Amino acid sequence: MDSDNNRSRGRDSRFSQWLRRRPRSGAGAPGTAAADAGREDLLLAAAAAGFPLAQAAYPSDYGCSCDRIGCPTPGRHPVSFAWQTQASTDPEKIGRWLRAQPQANVITATGINHDVLDVPADAGLSALERLEADGVEVGPVVAGGEGPRGRVLFFTATRGTPDDEDEWWPCELDCHPETLDEHPGLRWHCRGSYVLVPPSRLPSAGPVTWLRGPGRPLPDPLTLLETLTDACARYATDDTDHHSAAWPLHH
Repeated sequence: MDSDNNRSRGRDSRFSQWLRRRPRSGAGAPGTAAADAGREDLLLAAAAAGFPLAQAAYPSDYGCSCDRIGCPTPGRHPVSFAWQTQASTDPEKIGRWLRAQPQANVITATGINHDVLDVPADAGLSALERLEADGVEVGPVVAGGEGPRGRVLFFTATRGTPDDEDEWWPCELDCHPETLDEHPGLRWHCRGSYVLVPPSRLPSAGPVTWLRGPGRPLPDPLTLLETLTDACARYATDDTDHHSAAWPLHH
């Protein structure tokens, strides 16, 4: 157990050091250029871990960068309906569209190389503490939003996309962008869904950040599921308004 914890700390340390690298030559020095370089490095780290990325809208003037009047999910949705086929881990492709649209948020398509177990923030932070105290390898973890709107995302191995549809087992927790309102507690993002990845920004809800870096091995989702379910059950008994809108919501 100690050796596993040491390895996890070592991965996080290397990830932190990697993010603190000096900007590449030509990327600029202090200010916006350095921030853009750091942002690109952060996203390329996710791509290098096998997370397929695609562009998303971003907060703009208390609304959304998209041209939809009264967008119900500002800054939380892909910019293209073809996001599933456009999602990529190619660093050159990612670098091109990041430089073309430096303010864009970024999503990762789930059910290809990874799934995501998505829970309310209070439940997720409690579960994270319990899992690590028990010596369970939690893998990459993301936090986003604040208060009752906040969520914690646990990245796991995927159930896959088998050629034979009968080999894929559905789950009542399976969640898609259009069904998120039906899952205020635990959500399982698999095929056909997505989540925001750091360093995306949420309107009036704080940034999306890594709690545990993307370079960690992806755990079997079943090793986390019971603890996350228990934490969500305790959360559901609170007076907190856990039906408040959370991200990314449907679009």
